[in-house]
Amino acid sequence: MSVLPLDNVLRDIHAVVIGASAGAIAALSRLLPPLAPDCALPILVAVHVPADRPNNIPALLQTRCRVRIKEAEDKEPILPGTMYFAPPDYHLLVERDHRLSLSNEEPVNYSRPSIDVLFESAAEAYGRTLLAIILSGANEDGAKGARAVSEAGGLVAVQSPDSADARLMPEAALAACPDARPMSLAALSELLCTYGGRVRC
Repeated sequence: MSVLPLDNVLRDIHAVVIGASAGAIAALSRLLPPLAPDCALPILVAVHVPADRPNNIPALLQTRCRVRIKEAEDKEPILPGTMYFAPPDYHLLVERDHRLSLSNEEPVNYSRPSIDVLFESAAEAYGRTLLAIILSGANEDGAKGARAVSEAGGLVAVQSPDSADARLMPEAALAACPDARPMSLAALSELLCTYGGRVRC
């Protein structure tokens, strides 16, 4: 299957941001494994996880994926071919110089990390070279951030609500961002590989 870029032009994409909540593990486990180990893009991920326990998602996905996966650290530079997860109870932000920043400011949409916070800061840093993906989730976090990415000229793709374990987050993102395209997980994975590189088997 071949998936056209969202605006039918294969533009330069310098980073990807992903947001998810309820149903995140199932969605990410289908979305990410096809990426090549030499993926050209950094991928920044905010998933709603309980604040009082370790986030096991990066370690779980690392057993299934060939890209490097790690928990984000404050002030570290963003590198291609690396997937950074927001730590529990911290917002993950992108600085203008393409370094990561962690914040324990108030929750947004009852969430810390907040998808909106990540997406909005990444939109300011990357503008039209950013690809944002909203996956399954049970609240409206990410909708405002998706709109910010679109307004900055970036691309926004959303898991089709019918395919999501929890459809509220994709529906809210699509309502807030008319330019966003709903896609199946298979199509989203193909799109990500178009920009980042596919595993050659």
